[in-house]
Amino acid sequence: MAGGNFMHRVISYVANEIIVNGLANSPGFQRFAVRTSKRLEEVSNMAAQKKREIADKVKDISEELESRRNH
Repeated sequence: MAGGNFMHRVISYVANEIIVNGLANSPGFQRFAVRTSKRLEEVSNMAAQKKREIADKVKDISEELESRRNH
């Protein structure tokens, strides 16, 4: 059993090295990675902007309700 586990780890390591090196040296994969990274950054920025807009609206509504309650 231990020999099988060792062989599995060796094969897994070799396959991982081949895949990682293959992708790291692939111009197509590099372009994909850069485009994906840029798109994720854009989506993250859009989400942060929407979060600020919603927080501002909630603050305005809260202030309006507080103002109405005090009158």
